[in-house]
Amino acid sequence: MNTTNTINFSDIFKSSFLNKVGSISAVDMIIALGLAFVLGLFIMTVYKKTFKGVMYSPSFGVALMSLTLITTLIILAVTSNVVLSLGMVGALSIVRFRSAIKEPIDIAFLFWSISGGIVLGAGLIPLAIFGSIFIGIVMVLFVNKKSNETPYIMVVNYEDNECEKDILDIINNKVQKYLIKSKTASKYSGIELTVEIRLKEITTDFINELSSLKGVSNVVMVSYNGDYMG
Repeated sequence: MNTTNTINFSDIFKSSFLNKVGSISAVDMIIALGLAFVLGLFIMTVYKKTFKGVMYSPSFGVALMSLTLITTLIILAVTSNVVLSLGMVGALSIVRFRSAIKEPIDIAFLFWSISGGIVLGAGLIPLAIFGSIFIGIVMVLFVNKKSNETPYIMVVNYEDNECEKDILDIINNKVQKYLIKSKTASKYSGIELTVEIRLKEITTDFINELSSLKGVSNVVMVSYNGDYMG
């Protein structure tokens, strides 16, 4: 007489999948995700305080907070099961992000959010808290630090070579260093000189002095974020 193996409800509830339900306690989950939420808010606040771009994006700040929560959730799952950790590595290795990072400092905030989530998920709560406070203080102090080393691009329109000599004399005396980036001459619109400059101090009074020179028709100075002078 042949016996047929049948799967009943008791066999289903005995499966290894359901046995993993209690592998992480509810208290551990609440503490880890709660701390991740607070840490994410802290990172988002520091990012807002140190933002130096043209337009602040609230969605990026929320993304930083969400990254901390998501990473903590993943690490909690990974630390509960070795087999799951191997599968998670393979699954996450195919993820690709195509959003362009506008500012280099944004990369630091992204890694900060991910690292904070990893450390919290691993249960290293003191390291996550004190490490994040230290990083936040460093960010606020150095990113918000005003410096006259900020490079600027200055464009001057003038008439002739004699006027150019007076312009370069004033620039040489008033700025810390300068570098001529380009010079364009036209018999219709005169000469246009583009100069990269570093200010001695945070003042732009010499721009008025340049514009008052005889033969100078226009002076424009803008902040510059390209290649810096050595």
